[in-house]
Amino acid sequence: MDEEILVSLSDIVSRHPWWAARTDLVMAMLERLGIMPPASVLEAGCGWGVNLAALEAAGYEITGLDISRKALSRLDGPQRQLIEADLSLGLPDTVPAYDCVLALDVIEHIDDDSHAMRELGRLLKRGGRMIVSVPSLPDLYSEFDEVQGHRRRYTVQSFRLCLEQAGLAVEDVMWWGQWMVRPLRARKRQSRGRPGDTSADVYKRYLSLPPWPFPLAMSIMFRIDHWRTLRHRNVTGTSLIAVAAIPSPVPAA
Repeated sequence: MDEEILVSLSDIVSRHPWWAARTDLVMAMLERLGIMPPASVLEAGCGWGVNLAALEAAGYEITGLDISRKALSRLDGPQRQLIEADLSLGLPDTVPAYDCVLALDVIEHIDDDSHAMRELGRLLKRGGRMIVSVPSLPDLYSEFDEVQGHRRRYTVQSFRLCLEQAGLAVEDVMWWGQWMVRPLRARKRQSRGRPGDTSADVYKRYLSLPPWPFPLAMSIMFRIDHWRTLRHRNVTGTSLIAVAAIPSPVPAA
């Protein structure tokens, strides 16, 4: 993703219902998995710092990892653990291990997504869990994906294959954002780019919200979808979110 988007739009993102809803869903998943504070968590692609701040406030021992030095500089502060790394180039031979690794809307930006997931798997403690989210439904791929630097959107099958090729055991895959599918299909036919725009200009237009009470209505819809996601009631969605782990060793015969 363009560094200008990461740095210049942080205030808009921090107030947007979509990011708040995704954070709420991840926090609920951590609780369901029994990964409670002060468990150690690494967030790959910490970007705007929305999840980082929420996890810190909840008492997790959180480390943020990102490719963007500018984004990390904006997030830097006392006691905050931050790592600059490019997953496409690989991590050092010796790495720390965490109770949970988050990769939320990260691997769709990377050409070799399985390699990136394999590298992140090295950061996971035995018995730990990885939570990974990606944009779904390839037919929804649009200007919105292009301006974010997305290489692809996923199907359930391609998402599972990516994780399995990385040597991870997939424990669960859920749909998220079912109510958003129809609006995104309608929006796909509309370009918001204008001559001379930067990627941040276009992205900002996509993030713009109609006046109140529409943001409140979005928050309510996300709360309903949150309930449906955790109970596997959604049959489609604009995102897929998975739980994966390091496979257990096969007992000796």
